[in-house]
Amino acid sequence: MVSIQDFSGYAPTWCPGCGNWGIGMAIKSALVQIGLPPAQVAVVFGIGCSGNMNDFLNVSAVHTLHGRAIPTAVGIKLANHRRPVLVVAGDGDCYGEGGNHLIHACRGNHDLAVIVHDNGVYGLTTGQVAPTASKGTRSKSTPAGIIETPINPLTLALTQGASFIAQAFAGDMAQTIAVIKRAMSHRGLALVNILQPCVTFNKINTYQYYRERVYRLADNDDKTDWDKAMSVIKTMDKERFPVGVIYEVERLSYHRQLPQLSGALPLWQRRRFTDFKPLEKEFR
Repeated sequence: MVSIQDFSGYAPTWCPGCGNWGIGMAIKSALVQIGLPPAQVAVVFGIGCSGNMNDFLNVSAVHTLHGRAIPTAVGIKLANHRRPVLVVAGDGDCYGEGGNHLIHACRGNHDLAVIVHDNGVYGLTTGQVAPTASKGTRSKSTPAGIIETPINPLTLALTQGASFIAQAFAGDMAQTIAVIKRAMSHRGLALVNILQPCVTFNKINTYQYYRERVYRLADNDDKTDWDKAMSVIKTMDKERFPVGVIYEVERLSYHRQLPQLSGALPLWQRRRFTDFKPLEKEFR
């Protein structure tokens, strides 16, 4: 039997009250409830306050370059496709620097659970606006207000082919755990966008702000209807935030379509290619 302590690393250094505390505990609790020992889980972290969880979560982990968590996770999954692989990143890391990687991971339906801390800011670098920040948001880097319109990551994932899309609120531990567990059981690209208050640099999207605006989706609703999922997502335009599973369909994941990975052994354990003679004939 695994326990929370098995997954605990160094003591977190997040700000008191930060939503990262709730997300970190939710991830640990989900892994415990699934029953996976730390050595059998691969987690890839981006850069930012969320990425600092690399030191606080005891698993097989990689702390990547800014925006490069997803392609690193794709490589791990292809090399050892029987191991569950999670990505833990911030909204700046995943939707900003790494936005192109998210798009193509959705297109390929790579078998990853992508858990994103969405707080609207770059917290580690003291509060610059992230891609999810509302138009007009003021920060150190945009004192007159941000000009761009915000990215809606749920719309982006849905239109680019992700087969599982969900949202959670860091202030609701029980549902966040349930959503993460369901994302990990899904075979394909699973995006979990977690609304995460930053108590230090984001004074707008507070715990109270979200508690007044989030609404729970019923678990027994049809999750396969693409148009219905889009209509649910569009309620965010009116500052109503759905939490729960929004969309889930069965579609072959990327690695399951590769004949090279059809055998029992993971790629890294197989005999390496050594016979170059047939290839040499093509260049004579």
